[in-house]
Amino acid sequence: MDVFVYGTLTEPDRVAEVLDSFVFVGPATLTGLRLVEGRYPTLAPGGETAGRLLRTDETTALDEYEGVGEGLYIRENVPLDAPEGHPDRAAVYVGDPDRLDADATWPDGSSGPDGGFATRVEAYLERADVRVRLTPRKSV
Repeated sequence: MDVFVYGTLTEPDRVAEVLDSFVFVGPATLTGLRLVEGRYPTLAPGGETAGRLLRTDETTALDEYEGVGEGLYIRENVPLDAPEGHPDRAAVYVGDPDRLDADATWPDGSSGPDGGFATRVEAYLERADVRVRLTPRKSV
């Protein structure tokens, strides 16, 4: 699985503490979501975020690190713009701004009975052009 990382997981030493097997595919840009600082970094609607594309099969370890089971972050898949041979989609972890003390607002999804954080993120991703673009390496 390819994962767009934008916080502590851009650091190879930190990733090595979490995962046994991984490779950084290259620099990447997430469009449609911007970086927001809080207790931990997260994303909010609009703008773009620089990061890296990480490839690993260890989704359980990543989910645990990101606190998915505790509702701290959710993992969503968005389109990936990359050369042939890459997957069509990349995972992105989005943190709940209320739980992270981050200044971010997600529009009302109006598509679920609870209107909770995950519902609002999913509704935004359905209607906005959010995607990861693998940044081409510059030739010298």
